[in-house]
Parts: sequence; structure tokens; C-alpha cells
Amino acid sequence: MAYGSGRSDILFYEYEGFSVIENRRRQLQNEVTAISEQRLLNTSVEDLVRYLAEKYQLSVPVLDVENAVADQREAMVEVSGFMYHLDQGETRSVPGTQVILEVPFSGDPQMFKVRPSTYNSSPPRAEIRGQSVVLIQSGIQLSSGQVQAGFDRAISEIDQYLDWQRNDARGLNDQLPALARQAIEQRREKLLANQNLLSGLKFKLKERADAPKTYAAPMQRKRLEPKMPPASTTPYKPEPVLPDDDYANILKIIQDMTLVMERSPAAFSHMDEEDIRQHFLVQLNGHYEGKATGETFNAEGKTDILIRHEGRNIFIAECKFWRGEKSHLETIDQVLSYLSWRDTKTAVIIFNKNRNFSDVLEKIKDSTQKHPLFKSGPKIENETCFRYIFGQRDDTSREVVLTLLAFDVPQPEQLATSEPRIRTP
Repeated sequence: MAYGSGRSDILFYEYEGFSVIENRRRQLQNEVTAISEQRLLNTSVEDLVRYLAEKYQLSVPVLDVENAVADQREAMVEVSGFMYHLDQGETRSVPGTQVILEVPFSGDPQMFKVRPSTYNSSPPRAEIRGQSVVLIQSGIQLSSGQVQAGFDRAISEIDQYLDWQRNDARGLNDQLPALARQAIEQRREKLLANQNLLSGLKFKLKERADAPKTYAAPMQRKRLEPKMPPASTTPYKPEPVLPDDDYANILKIIQDMTLVMERSPAAFSHMDEEDIRQHFLVQLNGHYEGKATGETFNAEGKTDILIRHEGRNIFIAECKFWRGEKSHLETIDQVLSYLSWRDTKTAVIIFNKNRNFSDVLEKIKDSTQKHPLFKSGPKIENETCFRYIFGQRDDTSREVVLTLLAFDVPQPEQLATSEPRIRTP
């Protein structure tokens, strides 16, 4: 094969892979630091995490050998040796044939310059033209078998290096969401601490002349480069929210009530959604001084369980029997429609009367991620409790914590069987 006399055609040579990976980490951290205060506080954390993880991941090329195309042409070929009546070290050019193979690939072409942590002393040679790897063979009397073997060998060598790169990149790519989340949350905590410091002073706060009123995402896009997620258009103002500890306590009260249901299934098997809901309300009111109500109007509709504190909603939940994926997605729509802009924590309590509870749990997890406002999850709280992050319907940069709690309520004819059921811890 002929590629030229310089090093420009040597692949996987120019940059050290470890340095590239460390540089990606630094770039991610620097971008989080550079985001304006209002922009950072007004943008969905989940959207920012997704954007940063996608932007800074290493996209190792994948060769599309099936769509490779070959061409041939006449060319001058450099020869040497006694058969051409040349002295040792002497060369000359003679007419010959050149075969060019263009192999398309997906991924980042810059990765062909990066040396993986595993490599050998003879890296592959080729030209990178746009999104194609170009391999060239030249000779006087080429045969198809010789050319095919040469191309196969070159592709195999390149694929080996790409596999080594892929192993290196996987470690970074898997860590990026956690790295992005940590950087975002650390800076948000610092910014909120600064705001709380000022809010504690008795003086008026100075309004910044350069404070943005709207937040666009000016960005020069290259190909399908990730786009910065949108931010809310109003200046950030901290809102009182239900503390995570209280949210967890409410969910625990609901789960504890289901243990009673499981231990006395005959008492609950004939109840409908409304009757079962009343038992949850009794327990919640015992803990929250009568503030848990059923069928209370909120925003656009009625919800099954609503806890209000000092005139505002702090928890919203809906109780439903499992009736399939379509009904489940409609229930999530229903819950999201109840939410006002301030409401950020909610739950759906799912009662199952089907025989195969394990299958229902898998369908719940699979179908939830199909909702158009789904952002991330599930975080598995236990084998029947799954936590998700959703965007609010009218402001997707505003995030909602949605917890799904699934419980088995057997039909009367099932009570006599000994078939084991999944139990809530």
C-alpha cells in the first residue's frame, strides 16, 4: 500500500488518549462554571446533565464496511530492485495501477488521531477524508485476491485500535452524567447559599442592570452537536418546596399502609379505588393534622390525595388500578395536569388485581419512559417503588419528582391460592 512519505497518514498517533479524556473532564467543569447565574438556576438540572454528558462524550468511530466503495485508476508506481535494473537504494516510477477503497464511518473523525491506552508499535495507515477512511494499494500486476487480502488486513487493524479506544471511552462516557450532575449541583448550592446570605440582610437588594429577562441559547452548531437546554424566562426566585425528608416520610406512610393490606387481603379485595384511598387519607391525616384531603380541586382537575400547607399544595397523588400501558400514560398526564407551577413532588399509587404482578412491574417501568415529558429514571427505591424525573407540562425546564408505588390487591378467587406475590419491603 502507498500512503505517502510523511506521518500525516499514520492513524492513532497524534494525541495521547489519557490526556484527551482528562481534557474532556476539565472542559465540562469549565462550561458549568461559565454558565451565568440566572441561566444555571433557571435551567432543568436533568436537561443540563443530559446536554453536558452528550456534548463531552467520546464518540468512537464505527466503520461501515458493508457500504465501502472501491475504485481503480492508472498511476505511476515507485519500484526498486534488480528486476528493474536498479542499484541498491535506487528507485524510479513506472506505469501501474492504484486501487482506492473508501470506507464510511460514523462517529468523531478526530478520534483517528487519538492513541488508546493499548496499542502496538505498528499503527495502521490511512487517509481520513470527511467521514470516510481511504485505503490505497498500488502495484504493477495486482490481483483481486492480493488487493482483497490487503484491504481486509488494514480494516482489521483499524478495527482493533477502535476497539481499544472504545474500552477507554466507555469509562469516561459512563461517568459523564454523574460528573455533570456533581458540578451543576455544587455550583447551584453555592449560588443559592449566596442568595440566602443576601436575603437575610435588612437592606434592599440591588437589581443588576445586566440581569437577563429572557434566556436564549446562542450556540454555533456543528453537525448534530448537543444544544444547551432552554431556561425559564423569569428571573430565578427560590420557592418553598416540600423537603425530601417529608416527601420520603409521606411515601413511607403509604407503603406502611400497604403492609396492612397485604396482611389482611380479604378486607381489601372487594374495595374500589375510592375506598382504598380513604385508608391512605386516614393515615396521612394522622401525621399531617388533617391536611390530607381526597378529590380536592387543584389547578385543572381533581386529584385523589392532596396535602396542603399554609395555603399551598405540598404533595399530590393519584390512585389507580392497573389497566394497561395506555391507561397508565393517561394517568401520568392526569397527574401532571393537576400541577401548578409550584408543585414539584407527586406520586401515582397503582393497585394491581392481575395474577402476574412481576409482569405488571416490568410494564410499569417500560411504559413510564415512553411519556413525552419523561426525563430520567427510574431510581429503584425498592422492588415495587420507582422514582422518576419529569418536566412540567407548561414549563419543561421546571422538574417534577414522580414516584410510582405499585401494590398487589388480590381478587377474592386468588386468596385461596398459595401463589407467592411480591411484597413491598
